[in-house]
Amino acid sequence: MTREDLNPGAQIAQSCHVVSSFMQEHADIAKEWMENSNYIAVLASKDEQALLSLIERAKKKGVKFSIFVEPDLNNALTAVALEPCPDSKKLCSSFRLALKNK
Repeated sequence: MTREDLNPGAQIAQSCHVVSSFMQEHADIAKEWMENSNYIAVLASKDEQALLSLIERAKKKGVKFSIFVEPDLNNALTAVALEPCPDSKKLCSSFRLALKNK
C-alpha cells in the first residue's frame, strides 16, 4: 500500500521499497507466499495518516507488516506491506488500486 498523494513514479518506487523490506524482515512468510500464491495487489491510501491508521489496525489483528519511510521526503511514511492473510484482505478492502484514476 502506498499513498495516492505521491506522484505515480514515487508510488511505484515506494511500493518496490516496501516489498523489499517485507521480504527481508519476514523471509519465511515471503518464501511461502512466493511458492504458494505470488498474488500481489498494489493499493493506495489517501495520505500518510491513512497508512498510520492501517498500521494500528494491523497491529490489533496481529498482522505482520513492514513499512518504508522515504529519506527524500523528510522520512515520511510512504508505504506499508501486509502479510498475505484473510485479515490483511479485510483491512485493505476499502482501498483502491494504486495509480487508478479517481
